[in-house]
Amino acid sequence: MALITASSCLKPQSSSISLKTNLKTNSELGFVSSQLSGLKISCDQCVAPINISTTIKLPVQPVARRICPFTGKKSNTKNLVSHSNHKTKKLQFVNLQYKRVWWEAGKRYVKLRLSTKALKTIEKNGLDAVAKKAGIDLSKK
Repeated sequence: MALITASSCLKPQSSSISLKTNLKTNSELGFVSSQLSGLKISCDQCVAPINISTTIKLPVQPVARRICPFTGKKSNTKNLVSHSNHKTKKLQFVNLQYKRVWWEAGKRYVKLRLSTKALKTIEKNGLDAVAKKAGIDLSKK
């Protein structure tokens, strides 16, 4: 039975591997040095590592808000009350409608999404007055 000592296993078998690090800049020499073991690995072009942990951004579709831009009306929270007096939250949404309204100053139709209350207000006061009060620029639409 052969006896192997620890000192014989730790001796390097070939002297071709250099464990010394060079103090010169590695980009000039074309070498990439490993920081763990100090070994030099030659390469044709030294390329920076690619960041693999990038986040993937999915396309987000814009969601139309359920708020009237002219009156500022928004959804109301109400309770649904059962026979046992158990209350469940429910939203009452604004009655928003898509409507083509004639804009006299622009001499054209403007397609708007507005509540029926705003439609009655526009018929009473005029589109320019209601849009000016709400701070809406109709020339963009």
